[in-house]
This record gives sequence, C-alpha cells and structure tokens, in this order.
Amino acid sequence: MPQTPGLPVRRAALRLLDAVFRRGETLEQAEGAALGDIRKAPDRALAKAIAGETLRWLTDLDALIDSATKQNLPDDAKARMVLRIMLAQALRLDTPPHAVIATGLPLLAGGPRRLAHGVFSALVKPGRSVLPEAPTLPERVAERWGAEKTAAIAPGLAFPPELDLALKDAAETETRAVAMGGVTFAPGHVRLPRGAAVESLADYKAGDWWVQDLAASIPARLLGDGAGKNALDLCAAPGGKTMQLAAASWNVTALDSSKRRLELLKDNLKRTGLKASPVRADALTWEPKHRFDAILIDAPCTATGTCRRHPDVLHRIGKGQIAEMVELQRGLVAKAAEWLNPGGVLVYAVCSLEAEEGEEQAAWIDAELDLTPAPIMSEELPAGLAPTPEGWLRTHPGMLTDQGGLDGFFVGRWVKPLG
Repeated sequence: MPQTPGLPVRRAALRLLDAVFRRGETLEQAEGAALGDIRKAPDRALAKAIAGETLRWLTDLDALIDSATKQNLPDDAKARMVLRIMLAQALRLDTPPHAVIATGLPLLAGGPRRLAHGVFSALVKPGRSVLPEAPTLPERVAERWGAEKTAAIAPGLAFPPELDLALKDAAETETRAVAMGGVTFAPGHVRLPRGAAVESLADYKAGDWWVQDLAASIPARLLGDGAGKNALDLCAAPGGKTMQLAAASWNVTALDSSKRRLELLKDNLKRTGLKASPVRADALTWEPKHRFDAILIDAPCTATGTCRRHPDVLHRIGKGQIAEMVELQRGLVAKAAEWLNPGGVLVYAVCSLEAEEGEEQAAWIDAELDLTPAPIMSEELPAGLAPTPEGWLRTHPGMLTDQGGLDGFFVGRWVKPLG
C-alpha cells in the first residue's frame, strides 16, 4: 500500500520530540537519528519546524487539548503528542486541517484515532481555538524566572528568529545591508528575514560574512581593536567570536575541547580567509605557552537565552543542570584570570537567562578574583540596548521585538590590575 505523502515527515517530527522528552536531547542532537530517512531539505526543515512550534507553544497546546477531553490524557501518552503536532501545524504553520488529519491519524496506528480525530476536529472549528499572542512558558520555567521576568521574555518567543549576519569588513555594513535587502543595528551586522537559505546568499562562498545572532556578537565587540595583540577565545567553536576577533586584528588562540566543533571552526576560518590558531584541549587542564592581553570566555551554559531558536531548552533545563554549569564556569574564569597579562581584559559571557550563570557569577568574580570591573558603556552597544547599573549587559528575547528581537545573553568585563 502506498504511503500517505507527508507522513514520513510527521513521523520524523514525532521522533525529534521523543528525543527531547524521553532522552533529554537537544533538537540538534536528535536530528541525525530522527531525520535519517528524510533526504530532501524542505522536508527536513518542515519536520524541524513542526517539532519547534510544538515545543514553543506546548503549554498552550496542552491547555487546548485538555479543554476538549473529559479525562486528561497522560503527559507521555502518544495520543497527546500526536495531537500536539497536529494542532501546531493547524494553528501555527497554517497547514489545512484535512492534510493534518491525513498525516496525523496514521501515527496512531492501533491507538485512539477516533479520539484524536474528534478532539482535533472540535478544536479547529472556525473561532474555536486561538493561541495567545505570546506563548505560556512551562510552569517550572516561570517559577524559576518569576512573573515579571517571564512576562517580559515571553513575547520574544512567539516566532523563530530572523537571520543575523556578522560581516568580515564592518566598513561594508551599509552597502551590504542595502544589497542584501536587510537592516543593520550595529557596525558589521546585517539582519535578514527568517527563512533565508544561508548557503544561497550572496558572497557566502567568498566568506565575507557568517551567521551570528546580534547579541552573540556583543562580547567580542567589547574587546575593541586588537592591533596585533594576543587574545584567547576560550570555548571558541564553532568560531563566530574567533572570526570577530581575527577581523579586529587580534592574534587569536581559539581553544575548544570538541574535535567535531573545532573542525567547524577550522572550516569557517578557511571559508572567510581569517587567521587564528586553533587548539584542542580541556581548558581546565591546559597551560598556555604565553599570557594574553585579552580573554573572551563564552562559557558553556544552559543556553536558555537561545530559547527563541531552540525552544527545547525550555523543557530540558532544570536546577541540576544550572548548578553543574555554575561550577564549570567558575573553574574556567579562575583559570583565565591567571592567564591574563597585567592590564589585560577579560570578558565573560553566557547565552543563559539564569541569574546564577550571569549576575551571580559576576558578583562572585568581583568578590573572589583579582580583577577590576571595567563597566560596559552605552556607546559600545547596539542601538536600543543599555548596560545595567553595575556596568554589565543583560539581554533577553523580549527586547527589541519590534526589530526582530535577539538572544538572551549576560556579559561582564574586567581588567587585571597592573600592580
């Protein structure tokens, strides 16, 4: 019997979600196995979009499902997960209901198809189901962040992000923004509408730019021009910040422990023609041959600040993972402080929305390490952003939403005393 067109894509989306909820994997980690039989790029993109929108709106989709059943389905019931992806397609991806039914019900072979059909049909009747303007975040996330912070961040999660590019030559910013049909918020930055196929964009092969979220580009900006001085990019792969530093005339040592990610960094350097010295090592045991004038630590973290592009983090991360990251981050910062030349600058950054990984780490650095705060200034930041009273930077996805938003980052800067 011929297979229903589109059914393999929905099965792949279901496998992606299963990997997140049952094995705690990221969507990226799950792609290899979950999308193994999906060959065409548009089909792979659709499977990821279905899974992503399901995760983004999960709390609200569950509320709809529960409103249409006499007894709530168990959280791990396959029927609930299938209904989630069916509703995500109908309500977020504008898939016609008949196509959703045709590709959704076969996923419940031997299961409660009639129940799923009835619930879905009831919920997609005209005027029956409307999702809120902003997603309702999972309860444990809202408890962790507090009501005010949660309300501020949620509007930035309603849509996947647009595409930010970092330019090798900041002098070309205005010209490239016009030529590519984008906008710019800072020197060396261009933002394009979401959905652009990266490798088909102008000058991709020429290596004149790379993909990098606007917020992710800020830490390296805070080190300024290198003028041939030595910089260490700690936890460097896949290389966005390394390339920024190299383009700003720093002699960059790019350290990372992951062989696979370091290969990506090398590929990016080759494509852009920028120079750096990649080193594969564990930063906690590595000893440099010389000291550095600047060290950038984009530290391993829970990455909750990337939730608008990786909504799986909203459902995977808890207090246990946060505590593990805090300990690792402190070890890295303590090592880095030893490797700085007197007068050298250290920038600490995490793409996390957790205070334990950001503000609390900065306070720990102030109290425990021989480093002097070097406050971030408003004129160093893209328009619309401002430092905190302490001289740190805190961004989150609810900021600049009228311009497309940005990831959540915490950034602080310190100087090693001369004496």
